[in-house]
Amino acid sequence: MNLTRSKPISPPLSALLWGLLAGALGLIVALQPPALVLVIGIVGAILLAAMITPLAPLVALLILAPMRTLIATEAAFQLPLDIGQITLVLLLGSWLLYHVVRHGTLPALHWSPVYIPLLIFVAFIGLTGFKAASLSNWLNEWLKWIQIVVLVAFALDMARRERWQWLLFGLILAGLGNAIIGLYEFLGGSGADHLLINDRFFRAFGTFGQPNPFAGFMGLIAPLALAATIGYALRFWHYRANRASLYWGAFYGIASAFIVLGIGISWSRGAWLGFAAALTVMIFAMPRKTWQGVLLMLAAVLGVGTLWLSGLLPQSIVARISSSTEEFFAFEDVRGVDITPENYAVVERLSHWQAALNMTRSSPWLGVGMGNYEVVYPQFRLLNWDEPLGHAHNYYLNMMAEGGLLGLLVYGKVWISILFMSWQVRRHPDVLSRLIGIGLLGTWTYLSVHSFFDNLYVNNLFLHMGVMIGILAVLHRQTSHFVNSRLL
Repeated sequence: MNLTRSKPISPPLSALLWGLLAGALGLIVALQPPALVLVIGIVGAILLAAMITPLAPLVALLILAPMRTLIATEAAFQLPLDIGQITLVLLLGSWLLYHVVRHGTLPALHWSPVYIPLLIFVAFIGLTGFKAASLSNWLNEWLKWIQIVVLVAFALDMARRERWQWLLFGLILAGLGNAIIGLYEFLGGSGADHLLINDRFFRAFGTFGQPNPFAGFMGLIAPLALAATIGYALRFWHYRANRASLYWGAFYGIASAFIVLGIGISWSRGAWLGFAAALTVMIFAMPRKTWQGVLLMLAAVLGVGTLWLSGLLPQSIVARISSSTEEFFAFEDVRGVDITPENYAVVERLSHWQAALNMTRSSPWLGVGMGNYEVVYPQFRLLNWDEPLGHAHNYYLNMMAEGGLLGLLVYGKVWISILFMSWQVRRHPDVLSRLIGIGLLGTWTYLSVHSFFDNLYVNNLFLHMGVMIGILAVLHRQTSHFVNSRLL
């Protein structure tokens, strides 16, 4: 059988065809709205990067997901899903194709103890659906935790060995980008008069639309950024020939400065208290010997206390923190309180706390259904407070209202288990991995404190938490293998 070889297209004709194709694409682009072209370009770039590794769309997910509110309010057209869910679909699709095309198999599932508390909590949330007045709200809340579990599975499969550092890079790059936007807003870029501070600056809110969730994002990322800076610096100190560690340490040091600054310019009291607690725990966990950690922690607390009592701290900051502690410990029945401009914010928050307690009394074991606080709020609200804030502004009370006492206990079990596993990562032989474990301890501490004042599972931040738990699962697995190998 004779095979005839096709003649190659002559260079002039090839150039003409490519020119016509480029012209047609240019015409199509010119006829579309600029915002749509930008979205298509971003999606195309993510897809091209996904052909190399699924870690690329994960980095894109971490950067783009916090832009949900910004895109929803400022975009010229509405997306079919929010940007975080779109990039999550791209991530999962690229993960599946990566395994099918390269290995001819489905993605592998690797076991980690972190699954146990997460899956128990997912199952419990499922039970609260029987109490939910709005099944769509319940489903949205349930899917958040499903996505967290999926991201942990992705990390355990695709971020093994040293590749987990790309997850860390994506998290901190996302925090850096939002911090820079927040700094622009703080210096007057937002022009939001209701966020004016000291008649000069403006509370930063990044891409979140509100200062508190922006502050929550900064606070969750900051301990990891600081830990990465120290970890890479120590790596360079131990291995002088490893210049890459020097460059990474410099990048994370700059990112840390911006992100910590972001916490300050958010003017969020909950964020300040949470970050102070996170730093205290990290200082305690740094030394391998407990007594050394205790001494360091006491020295840090003594130093801050001295600054506070000596009046060296700015009075505006002192007053801001004092008001937050007074508000927290002033929990009382506010039904008979006279509402004034001075106490309005405090009474509003306390009234929503009492509404959460009323919901718990009505359904003490399974609550009113996850995600249903706002739905049933009119039935349990206090007089004069018609408008719900969306949640109780205290995640523990919110959890107790939506999931009952059992829900609060199961939720507490999740984070106690995660804290314990993060503490175990301190035994990791690699100095960077050990420091990131300590950074995760700081992140979970921050979350636990800030949750007394707000709900941080908003604006796709649960996706970042899922990736953080994924990093923990990878490092805990490595630590367990190291410890077991030493015992053999």
